[in-house]
Amino acid sequence: MPSKRVAPLLALALTLPLATACGGSAGADSGGGAKTVTVTVGYQSKTINTVTAGTLLRSLGYFEQELGALGKRDGTTYKVTWQDYATGAPITAQMTAGKIDIGSMGDFPLLINAARGKELKQPTRLVSVTGYNLRGGLNTVVVKPGSPLKSLTDLRGKKVSTSIGSAADGTLARALKEAGIDPDKGVHKLNQQPSVGASALAAGSVDALSQFVAWPGQLAFAGQAEALYDGAELNLPTFHGVTVREKFATEHAGVLDAFLAAQRRATDRLRAQPVAAAESVAKETGLPAEVVYLYNGANGIATFDPALRPELIDALKKDVPVLKAEKLVDDVDVDAFVDSAPLRRAVRAPACPQAPVAKPELWLKGQETTRSFASPKELLKAARGADVRAAYVPDAVTGTLWFADRAVWVADGADLRAFVTPAGAQSYVAQHAGARTVSYADALKLAS
Repeated sequence: MPSKRVAPLLALALTLPLATACGGSAGADSGGGAKTVTVTVGYQSKTINTVTAGTLLRSLGYFEQELGALGKRDGTTYKVTWQDYATGAPITAQMTAGKIDIGSMGDFPLLINAARGKELKQPTRLVSVTGYNLRGGLNTVVVKPGSPLKSLTDLRGKKVSTSIGSAADGTLARALKEAGIDPDKGVHKLNQQPSVGASALAAGSVDALSQFVAWPGQLAFAGQAEALYDGAELNLPTFHGVTVREKFATEHAGVLDAFLAAQRRATDRLRAQPVAAAESVAKETGLPAEVVYLYNGANGIATFDPALRPELIDALKKDVPVLKAEKLVDDVDVDAFVDSAPLRRAVRAPACPQAPVAKPELWLKGQETTRSFASPKELLKAARGADVRAAYVPDAVTGTLWFADRAVWVADGADLRAFVTPAGAQSYVAQHAGARTVSYADALKLAS
């Protein structure tokens, strides 16, 4: 079924009313001659691999603390206005209007941010990373439970909801192309906000939903969706990052330094206390803590570090042709967009730590810590008969963490392996004589 071209999400966002809060460049002198600067931060509370520059950072108050210290040094009063959005597109619209100073968004929206900033004479710069996955596991295509669709090739001619210009849209386009399906003509793509797409999937008005963290995990946890395609199968990094208006960064370099220092502190806090951080983000967003931990936990799908890793920048350059094919940008000079100087100046920490290898993890009810295991079988042994709040297991091939009771299990002799998708499990079974898929309940029994 030919696809129907829809207006890009960014174009829609540009028609939104502008926020009334002033950006930092609009700060005014207050009575008595004391200078006041208002900093406006755009973030996505429910895009939980941005929490170190958004939800968690805001709740901890680290940015305000850093600005307080800066104010004591330079005699300026700093105020912070936080603006929450569902996607990166409206943040870009507000930044190019000079109404947001610092924003966080995914890799594809970041490129649109760079392109629109240049076009509208409000250039922006990428200055740090929040959360990333080096294989691309932060984006997932899901279907309704019991759907007859079992692999990406089954999407040919089907209705797929996504947010045009988002990281999840980029994953969908790449995945379809690899499957031999034209991303424009092979499926009927609907441009929808994540929440609208989730409702459409539940109502049966779309066949699949391609979205970014935390929507796939949230729907799977609630029993409202099953994973059809794991973005990590692309084996291409995906990430979210922090962008700043160039003019603001020049005029208020100290403020940007304060933000990056605060982000570093929030990152350290998340790493040191992952369960507490997940509970905090859950409280602020209304998301289940178990879902937040799937992505942000000790072995979560997202790795948090502000460093502008070379692998991520290289991946960003590979994203440009995808956006050009979708006619969302003409071109983006990634090297000119990326500015590592502020992070080097503001943060004294080793860059590019090794991303952790995901391990099976068990979170029992009433516990403030989790327990990791050497193998999925050991996890199952511990989970059987226990009062489990959540059990997590990595995909045997991609390493993407998933809920153990939502994974597709394969018994291979005495071994038990988990997969995020049915296609992944079937591929393994086809290559291993005697291997077979089993239910989660049977996997628990076989592990004893």
